[in-house]
Order: sequence, then structure tokens, then C-alpha cells
Amino acid sequence: MSSSGGLNTTDLTLPTSPLHFFIKRRKRQTQLWLDVTKNTPRQLDQIIQLLMEQQREIRTLYNSLGLPPAEQWLNQPPRQAGSAGAKVFTACSPCRQESFSEPYFSYWSSELRQVLRYHRKLWEFVFICQALHERGMLVPGRKGLGFGVGEEPLSAYFAAQGCQIVATDIDLEYAQAMGWTDTNQHATGLEALRDSHLCPDDVFDANVTFETCDMNRVPDHLTGFDFCWSACALEHLGSIEHGLAFIERSIETLKPGGWAIHTTEFNTGSNEETVDNLGTVLFRRRDFAELALRLSKKGHRLAPLDFNLGYGAIDRYIDVPPYREQPHLQMMLSGFPTTSYGLIVQRGPA
Repeated sequence: MSSSGGLNTTDLTLPTSPLHFFIKRRKRQTQLWLDVTKNTPRQLDQIIQLLMEQQREIRTLYNSLGLPPAEQWLNQPPRQAGSAGAKVFTACSPCRQESFSEPYFSYWSSELRQVLRYHRKLWEFVFICQALHERGMLVPGRKGLGFGVGEEPLSAYFAAQGCQIVATDIDLEYAQAMGWTDTNQHATGLEALRDSHLCPDDVFDANVTFETCDMNRVPDHLTGFDFCWSACALEHLGSIEHGLAFIERSIETLKPGGWAIHTTEFNTGSNEETVDNLGTVLFRRRDFAELALRLSKKGHRLAPLDFNLGYGAIDRYIDVPPYREQPHLQMMLSGFPTTSYGLIVQRGPA
């Protein structure tokens, strides 16, 4: 947890409601089990089963109280005719429901061959594409550098636009230790990125190269790029400070005037307490404000910070584990409501 301290559950005041009494009852049952099995490790499986039962029941009750009606999100939103927008992302921005109903969102979803649905990962892909498009980056001859690319479709799509792409990811041993190979969050080489539906094989082979890269130690030879990007990777670098340092380092891989587009985890519930120094960290408003100052001192520019979380029913719904396929814009992560946040940085002229 952050230096502000962990979440003190004894300070929470729950309202008098069915959920309140349900949690109190389950808390008493859990304590009873812990007392009975305190000195009997062989009962651990029973405790785990009880906790899994509690998780299912709490999720069911939570959804009955908070999940928007299915007609607001199932097979929604409808696709809109149109093309890539202009001046859509002039500021750094959180994931919001309103974006999904815009023509540019349908356009990029179709371009990437993605099902249009209320999911924050889709928003991240659209944000990166739209932000780069607006800045004239997705045209033949541009050089792009991807960090922590996993098996995302962006490398293949950018190559199909004529960009020269260097895609990178952490080495296989570390990815296996973190469990990323089990969830398609790691690329072992070019074949993991190849998608003939997005990019013909000959164009892909001509325009994409792959190498391993530790985002905490970006090698010096990665330089001279027009743009770079990462999609929810920099929160896995071990600490908030490591994530901010990576963003600064990523700017150094760019030509003067080049663009860095990154998405990461945003703690929407607190500007004080958060998760730090763990496998996944959660950035606060104050962390992004600090980043703006650090980049400004080096002559770079972070786009204005927009923290409007939206006012739609899907914006207000916070998904809980095990996470739904949709709607999934905000989620509970390590006890904090979280969503995706997009950052736009331009390297200075020198």
C-alpha cells in the first residue's frame, strides 16, 4: 500500500441495508471458521471453499443491486457509421461510456476487428489508435515502438498502415513467473503478433520486428522513433515511481516532436490511499500531476489532464471479481475502484 497507509476497514461505516446485514453475517461465519481451524492446517481447503462461496454470493447480491438493466449494455452500443474523428483526444482522459457511442469508436473497433462492447480494454486500443491518428502518426514511413505488446492487435494494424514497427515485450521466463503467458498478455515473438486479417503476411514481415525489452531498463539502441505506445503495461513495473520513470524514459526513444501514448490503471476512489510496490499499482490524480511537472522540467508536454469519469449508468457500475466480459469500464482492484486512463505526451524540440 502507499505511504498513506492501507485501507482501514474498521473505519468504514456501512449503511443499514440488506448488503450490510449480509456482510455482517458472513463476517461472523468466517471468524467462526478461523477460530475452529486456527490450529488445523488440514482444514485450509474448507476455508478456501467458504471464501469462494462468499465471493459468489457477494457478487450475486452486488449485481442485483448495481448492475444496469441488460438492455443498456447487452449487444450495445449499436455501431455508428463514420470515420476516425478529429480532435477527439486533445487531453489525457479516463475511459468513459460516452466514447463507445461515437462514430470514431465504431470505426476503430471495425478496423481492429473487435466486437463493439462496453469493455475498457477495447477503449484502450481505440484511445491509442485515435490519439496517434489525430497526430499524423498512422501513415506510411512512420516509425513506432510498442512496449509490453502482449498479443494485442496494434502492432499488426500499424504495420498495415505502412508504419515500421518495433514490438517489444519482457523475456519469457519473467512473463511465465508473473502468469502473463496464461492469459495472452505476453508475446514470445513475431508469430504472437501476426494477424493476416489485419495485415497481409508479406507486409507484416516487411514492417514488424520483435525484441525482448525490460521496461524498467529500456536499452539505449531503441531511439529515433516517431511514436511509442503501451496498453496497460506500465502499472506492472513494481511501483508507481517505476511507472513514472518508464514514461519519462519512453520519451527519450522518440525524435524531437514525437508522441508517446500510454494507458494505465487509474484509482478513481482516492487521491491519497492507493496500491504501490506490488505487481499491479494504481495511479492517482496526484501521480499524473507530478508526471506533468517532471515532463515539463525536461521540455516535454503532457496533454491537459481530464478526470471526468462520466455520468452514464455504465460509468457508475463497478465490476467485481470474477470480472464480467461486459459491462466492464470500472472494476474493483485491490480494494479500489479503478478504470483505464490514457496519457498523451509530446517530446520537446531539443
